[in-house]
Amino acid sequence: MTYSVRELAREIGVDILGNGDDEITRVADLEDSKKGSLSFAVSSQYLDKLKQTKATAVIIPEGLTSYCKTTALISNNPYLSFARAAKLLHPEDAFIAEIHPSAVIHDDCEIADNVYIGPNVVISAKCTIGKDSYIGPGTVITAPSFIGASSRLIARVSIVGPTLIGERVIIHPGAVIASDGFGLANNNGMWEKIPQLGRVILGDDVEIGANTTIDRGALKDTIIEQGAKLDNQIQIAHNVVIGAHTAIAGCTGIAGSTVIGKHCAIGAAAGIQGHIRIADGVQVSGMTAIRKSITKPGLYSSGTTAQDNKSWLRNAARFKDLDALFKRVNDIVKKLERIEKGK
Repeated sequence: MTYSVRELAREIGVDILGNGDDEITRVADLEDSKKGSLSFAVSSQYLDKLKQTKATAVIIPEGLTSYCKTTALISNNPYLSFARAAKLLHPEDAFIAEIHPSAVIHDDCEIADNVYIGPNVVISAKCTIGKDSYIGPGTVITAPSFIGASSRLIARVSIVGPTLIGERVIIHPGAVIASDGFGLANNNGMWEKIPQLGRVILGDDVEIGANTTIDRGALKDTIIEQGAKLDNQIQIAHNVVIGAHTAIAGCTGIAGSTVIGKHCAIGAAAGIQGHIRIADGVQVSGMTAIRKSITKPGLYSSGTTAQDNKSWLRNAARFKDLDALFKRVNDIVKKLERIEKGK
């Protein structure tokens, strides 16, 4: 797609400082930009690259205009403006509505208008595919499910339990939706499986990353609310609820029956214990372990940062002595307090 700077600025709602007639055909990094490219800078840490960029136009905050040697698009949220421009310049590929001859679709299914169903897709009975949806190659839907309009199951998505998917949902390759939760009862040291009878519900505009797994509920449903974004290789256990517009980075694990609030941001490889609640607006640093409920919004972190191996080994060896050291210090404090009182 090609836009003039002026047309692009109008579409994304920003002001121009410079030549509005130049044409933009692509987005690019500041360092890799050339004529016809649009790039962005969000803060002063990009000053050197901003001064040297060959981009035709750059989206920047007003405070960086004096450092910009090319046409500037002034935005109070450059990253968001860049995202919107990128969608215009690089739209998703259109698809032709068709059902590939190799697809296996049960007669008891409802397929709406303008739907693409790719090679080797399998859809079992009592499924509904909404209009303008894309069901990519190798996708398997083996349980009664509803897929809303304009949703995209990119490829090799597996829906193996009853699932309700909203509109404009994107599910990336390898994701498994509504597999059985880890429900087991102990019988004298042996495990007996508990039937998993709930569903998975994905709200409108949810995005699920590659190889992420979402377990169906045991009795209640597992629910991912509207606008939530899940990265790759995340494990969501049964009965979990994730609030609207919460974003979760890759390799995070969330144990069963946990409720995460709206507008949260969970860093990569976080571990969240089951049967707890996390309030709206909570931010969690990467690799944080959460073992109890969080009732107030804010930033939460745990773990230790990297250090040289010799220091780590020395500190790890001393870690086991912390409890004894604490007791000794506490005894000393009490003795000092008694001495002070004696005076």
